[in-house]
Amino acid sequence: MAYVRKDASTLTSAEKRRFVKAMLEIKRRGEYDEFVRMHIDFYVTDGEGGLRTAHMAPSFLPWHRRFLLDLERALRRVDASVTVPYWDWTKDRKAGAGPWTKDLLGGTGRRSDRQVTTGPFAYATGNWTIKEGVTDGEFLTRDLGRARDPIELPTKAELESALADPVYDVSPWDSTSAKGFRNRLEGWGSGRGSAAWRNHNRVHRWVGGVMVGGASVNDPVFWMHHAFVDLQWSRWQRRHPGARYLPAKPAEPGSAQYRRIVARHEKLPPWDVTPDSLEDVSRIYRYA
Repeated sequence: MAYVRKDASTLTSAEKRRFVKAMLEIKRRGEYDEFVRMHIDFYVTDGEGGLRTAHMAPSFLPWHRRFLLDLERALRRVDASVTVPYWDWTKDRKAGAGPWTKDLLGGTGRRSDRQVTTGPFAYATGNWTIKEGVTDGEFLTRDLGRARDPIELPTKAELESALADPVYDVSPWDSTSAKGFRNRLEGWGSGRGSAAWRNHNRVHRWVGGVMVGGASVNDPVFWMHHAFVDLQWSRWQRRHPGARYLPAKPAEPGSAQYRRIVARHEKLPPWDVTPDSLEDVSRIYRYA
């Protein structure tokens, strides 16, 4: 029977406690840091050689869907009642709203060094030391809204611009794709400021701290953010019946994307799954 992922703002006090407790337990076991390392390893950009699966590629959505499922399964081995809640950043848009409470994720970082000092994931509690990162910092950092260079979270209208696109992805299948649902949602743009970071990407920038870059998994909000992104894929599928993951066929030799992107029926590293096998997960979970 499918379980339910809920809006983080609707969680009861008991649901918040169980989620936090399960997160802290997989951190204590060392499992959580394996997820961080995996995301760092698979954060491959357009400018690098080799296969891209997690970012700047069509497989951005199925890769993170499977990544979320693996994390959720780890949590549910601790407590079978726990699911990953989602953060609706078009609705809960302030630093004190939604998940940013003392009993869930805590708040923004302090001005001096961006260290998060509130909530269960604050360094001072001794339960959330960063061990896998791109810097030597040991504490969780945030800069909600970027106080010195403010940006706004994406709006419902900006999210709608992605959902309205009837095609999943288009050539050249990377961060420069001007059309297609995948990049409109992933959010690689052009120009400076908010224009360069749309939807998913701008949320990472808005949170700031460790959420900027490959080690973003160190902030538990990563999962709530990506659960909401995953929800948008489901909504897009319902809006555009029959629309499928693209490309349907592998890039041919001579193409700039040859062996650099994953087609619909190709394996999606590091798992033994394909994008098309992740298009329908209705038997596993649904969203409230």
